[in-house]
Formats: sequence, C-alpha cells, structure tokens
Amino acid sequence: MEDKIYLTDEDGNEHEAQIVLTFEYEGKNYVLLQEPGDEDVYPFTYDDDGNLYEVEDEEELEMCAEVLDAFMGENDGQA
Repeated sequence: MEDKIYLTDEDGNEHEAQIVLTFEYEGKNYVLLQEPGDEDVYPFTYDDDGNLYEVEDEEELEMCAEVLDAFMGENDGQA
C-alpha cells in the first residue's frame, strides 16, 4: 500500500508525493516525501495539525539522509 499526500505550492499548483518514511527524532516528527518519477527525497517536519515545514538545517538534513540510507538498506531485496 502506497501512502500519498498532495502538496500545494506557492503558485497554487497541486503536486502528488509518496510518503517514503515517517519517524520521530528528538521530539520532532519527520516525513520523507518523493514525487512520482523523481529520484530525490524531500524531508519535512510536521506538527500535530499536519502542517508541513521544509527541513533546511544542515544537521537535520544530514540526519534525515542517514535515516533514509538505513531504511533503504533494511529494505534491499524486499518487495
């Protein structure tokens, strides 16, 4: 089952994104999103109301990349 979310950009255009992974780290909730056909994964934090905030802090970006690498390594070869 693929979890999807729809994001609206600043111009009002809607974009579909797949939820790759959600996790909590040091009291913050994170979601990693990927648009169909795009290899890049984009990290966001979210609050209890479901508002998304783009991760811009270099240390947080690095941590998200490490979590994604570990997750992808655990899922190698699985359908």
